[in-house]
Amino acid sequence: MVIGGLDIGSTGAKITVVDERGTIVHTGYQDYHVSRIAGTHEIDAIEIWNTVKKLLYDASSVVPNFEAVGITSFGESFVLVGDNEEVVHPTMMYTDPRGDTQAAELALKLGADIIAEISGTMPHPMFTLPKLMWIRQNRPEIYAKTRYIFLIGDFIVYMLTEERVTDYSLASRTMGFDIRKKTWNETIFDAAEIKVDLFAKPVPSGTLAGTIRPALAAELGLPDNFHVIICAHDQIAATIGSNVLRSGIAANGAGTVECITPVFANIPDDGALQKANFSVVSFPENQYCCYAFCFSGGSLISWFINQCASGQAKAEGDNIYRLLENAAPDRPTGILLLPHFAGAATPYMDTGSKGAIIGLELSHTTADIYRAVMEGISYEMMLNMERLAEVGVTIRSLYASGGCARSAVWLQMKADIFGVPVTRLSLDEAGTFGGIMLTGRAVGAFDSLNQGAELLVKPVHTYEPRPEMHEQYKQHYERYRKLYNSVRSLM
Repeated sequence: MVIGGLDIGSTGAKITVVDERGTIVHTGYQDYHVSRIAGTHEIDAIEIWNTVKKLLYDASSVVPNFEAVGITSFGESFVLVGDNEEVVHPTMMYTDPRGDTQAAELALKLGADIIAEISGTMPHPMFTLPKLMWIRQNRPEIYAKTRYIFLIGDFIVYMLTEERVTDYSLASRTMGFDIRKKTWNETIFDAAEIKVDLFAKPVPSGTLAGTIRPALAAELGLPDNFHVIICAHDQIAATIGSNVLRSGIAANGAGTVECITPVFANIPDDGALQKANFSVVSFPENQYCCYAFCFSGGSLISWFINQCASGQAKAEGDNIYRLLENAAPDRPTGILLLPHFAGAATPYMDTGSKGAIIGLELSHTTADIYRAVMEGISYEMMLNMERLAEVGVTIRSLYASGGCARSAVWLQMKADIFGVPVTRLSLDEAGTFGGIMLTGRAVGAFDSLNQGAELLVKPVHTYEPRPEMHEQYKQHYERYRKLYNSVRSLM
């Protein structure tokens, strides 16, 4: 079968189509606009929908025997739909500051620990329910005419098939889903004063939602029996697409946001993960995972190049990354960089934290500071891995994908800092491949996710930790562990 994965990100959507041998026969990408003005972060759901249609049309034009597609998407954000499938309000991004008061209100009503025990996450304004509470309180006329509430993946599936389903992992990002019972939790919804029946039905990740609407099939050049699968939250899809399917290993998504996603069988009963600000999310095969992440991953690398090495970048193009990596010695710089340039993610979840660089000397070069950027992001993720181990989630190896995983220097640095092997995978777009694996299982192309991984996911190289370098980095990491608390009061 010829099947595809369509990954809807926060700034653009991409599609990958493979044939029965696992060979890529088509790829496509198109970005869209995100509005960040006057204290709001919003995106147009109809623009996303039009992008999806274009990507599917382009794919069908190149691959006439295209038979099925799996939908993955970013989480938390939602689409309010009224009568006649009209979108009645712009989609609030997870970074939108609205919902802060409402998250606190909900925590006060029910207790933060109770919400965390049920939903897998401590209350936070990034999630769906606090933002919906803001809509209900501040735009009551909008809430009144809302017929359906869709998460992004749900919305696209609905527009393609007219079926209202969401998958467990996307539902886990609402703050209103019971991660153990796999149902919407009416107690949380009642406290938020949000109608639970406005949401789609939760189903397992990788469920066949239905076939495409006939008129839409004709418009896009797709067969009438074209299958649409609701797959997963994009981070879950990337984890699956990295062949991280069991406990003890984790995916390292090295993209705009640096993310480590470990898989585990059971949720600690004491709520230790949630109290450490790690959100627990449903994962296929009755497993769970959590997200450890730094907002400033590849985005911080880009910032440094644009602001501190723009002249060299204009002259060298993409070679600038390799030149800077190789210009500094292969050893710890001694510089400490706090990578909170877009606030602090896990384990702090502190939106008020800022970036900091300390320990600079006149002898330091641009290349030294560039290397310190990579070190700072890696130290921050080491801090997360340490916290995870304290609550029983141990990571013995990492599988890396994404744009920043192309850097052999950085992957070796991570192995040395973390003290575990880091394997570079053959694919950059793990998210679309995770969607393909879930889709293949849903339509019978694969018997299991493991079979899909054997066909699609190939290791390129494993970077083993060097004991002497690990000891050197460990000394500087001990200094880094004190950095946040030392400078936070000055921000």
